[in-house]
Amino acid sequence: MLATARKTEVITRFRTHDSDTGSPEVQIAILSERIGELTEHFKLHKKDHASRRGLLMLVSKRRRLLDYLKTNNSDRYRDVIGKLGIRK
Repeated sequence: MLATARKTEVITRFRTHDSDTGSPEVQIAILSERIGELTEHFKLHKKDHASRRGLLMLVSKRRRLLDYLKTNNSDRYRDVIGKLGIRK
């Protein structure tokens, strides 16, 4: 789980307006943070297969949100992947 302060920081960086907490950009950013934390976790705990399954589910959810954003608004898609650095 993300710490509350870290999650708030991510939301303020990626929101589209003041009360935005659920736009695709915000959801993708939060998922990316959780994926990063789990990746660090697996460097220490190589045999934690239950959490690895959760990681795969998070990655696929982020992929679906990115696909949605790409089909509906490609400018916002390019902006998000540029800020997160998740594509080439």
